[in-house]
Amino acid sequence: MARQSKRNTREERRREDAAVKLMALGGMFAVMPLSLGQSQLGKAFAALGPLGLAMFSAGGFLMWLARRSAVNEVRPAVPSAPPSFGSASPVGRRDSAVDRQIDEAYSARPSQTAPARPETWNAAVFDVIEWRRFEAVTEALFQQAGFETTSKSHGPDGGVDVWLYKAGKPVGLVQCKHWQGKRVGVDKIRELRGVMAAHDIRRGQFATSATFTAEAETFARENGIMLHDASGLLNLIAKRTPEQQKALLDIALEGDYRRPTCVNCGVKMVERSPRNGGAAFWGCPNYPRCKTTMPMRSA
Repeated sequence: MARQSKRNTREERRREDAAVKLMALGGMFAVMPLSLGQSQLGKAFAALGPLGLAMFSAGGFLMWLARRSAVNEVRPAVPSAPPSFGSASPVGRRDSAVDRQIDEAYSARPSQTAPARPETWNAAVFDVIEWRRFEAVTEALFQQAGFETTSKSHGPDGGVDVWLYKAGKPVGLVQCKHWQGKRVGVDKIRELRGVMAAHDIRRGQFATSATFTAEAETFARENGIMLHDASGLLNLIAKRTPEQQKALLDIALEGDYRRPTCVNCGVKMVERSPRNGGAAFWGCPNYPRCKTTMPMRSA
């Protein structure tokens, strides 16, 4: 499904690029006689004016076809619960036809009964929450340990999810991976080490809801990076006071904690189905302005 989506995106871009080039070439042929005036060169290019207009019109028509195909590429599925979009998207107000169809689909079908909300900390909490809630919990853990922190809710993070400060000075970097059924390899730890070196930071932390490979653990020990897998994070949480544990659980289960957040726009994603059938997936509600998709996690 993901490969098909990527192929469709590449085809859309190729069509749009071809349309843009055709419009640019046509515009040049149409404007050149006007800019050259009555000079000999202008007279020589005068015959290209009608051709340029035709090429520009054809390019505009191809662009319209490409955009129309992009809008129809993905059809929203009828979701199982109302969406929660949180704060307004930085991309802009949702006003496309696709967005309206999504809203109608959500309002047309009553929500199904969701699994019970976890009442205490256990491994199941990491299984049901989305990546943004996992990062928020990780950041709060370091805040409870006495660090000042900064983080970004979405967009490029430069390889760092959480910055750690003491007395206003950066002292550590934290990278988070909310993965299910996949071990974090040494390549991800090396990436964090590279960012640490670029910022002259000696302390690194890597938190995941999964586990690490043996090679990753060896590299981390040799390079001053602390690793926190799911069981390690639960052990840290168990050492907090009951009040702190409750605060962390409230952060993990805040809002629509199951539905993933778009990494680029910072809004809750919506359930969609491929046009030609197949498994449903998460898509950004700002499509086609944002084409971010995520596979649905297994139950």
